[in-house]
Amino acid sequence: MRIVLIFVLISSSLATHGALASPQQDATEHHHDMTARGQQAMGFSQEKTTHHFRLFRDGGMIEVTANAPGDAAARNEIREHSQHIAKMFAAGNFDAPMFIHATTPPGVATLKQIPDKVAYHYQEIAQGAEVRITTEDSGALDAIHAFLLFQIIDHQTGDSPAISSAP
Repeated sequence: MRIVLIFVLISSSLATHGALASPQQDATEHHHDMTARGQQAMGFSQEKTTHHFRLFRDGGMIEVTANAPGDAAARNEIREHSQHIAKMFAAGNFDAPMFIHATTPPGVATLKQIPDKVAYHYQEIAQGAEVRITTEDSGALDAIHAFLLFQIIDHQTGDSPAISSAP
């Protein structure tokens, strides 16, 4: 129930602040601009890579992979960026997602205030990397879920908003 409410609040917030504008042209323009800022901030092509955001009972995960199995350059750029992001987030620095989305994503204010209650674990996977985000704090958990749901919506990944068991 709580996750549905968070999802509705994020969707409403995006529509209100222009991230999900009602006319299709505005939504398309927003996504294009976000993708361009993402490429600048992340250092790799957004078209040659795929993002996924997962929600777990103890937090969630950001997963980025190269689309082409043999694209070692994209894979290595993803890994470098993901390591950097895990360190930045652990220090309470969420400047990259704020720049990419041109807004402060839901949950960031809370996550910046309690970096000691959240763990960010970097791990390499076959085609890229993942950052696993975990906590035992209920307020931090809500912030993580809000942050990841926003990513799902704004990046248009089609990932499930359902909370599942960790892999």
